[in-house]
Amino acid sequence: MTLRTLSRIILDIQLVPRYAVHMVTKRDQRLVKRIRSRGRRLTDQRLVVAQALAGGSEALSAQELHERLRTRNPRLALATVYRALEAQVESGMARRLERRGHVSAYIACVPEHHHHLVCTRCQKVDDLDETILKPVLRGITEHHGFAVEHERLDFYGLCASCRRAVGAT
Repeated sequence: MTLRTLSRIILDIQLVPRYAVHMVTKRDQRLVKRIRSRGRRLTDQRLVVAQALAGGSEALSAQELHERLRTRNPRLALATVYRALEAQVESGMARRLERRGHVSAYIACVPEHHHHLVCTRCQKVDDLDETILKPVLRGITEHHGFAVEHERLDFYGLCASCRRAVGAT
């Protein structure tokens, strides 16, 4: 399905498709709404990048995402992928994580506040249950008198599958 068809269905506007865009799922409809929610213009490129990022559970660098997309979207430039990813980070659609060597990787995010568990071996990313951190936040207030207004935590290590693969305990 082309972006033109999607746009007619969701937004009742017409755009000229230049990139391989496939949908219409509820997830894709939510992506379109989230892209446009902060006043950003819906473009084929932004939608293709958002779909690809939302379709996986591992963190991807802009280069890795570009390599995955360019077979079906040869006109998609790496700089465009970077810009689309940064726009997603700014709007809360994605989170930028750091890999070894200060390489940025990106993961699609739900709108609700949450934290991540990032596997440094396979790059799989899981959301951390917020209830685990509530005792820590209470402890910060009780022991330090500090009122936390916002927190952002990403935990890096090995997932259970990778721990088994390397024989770690």
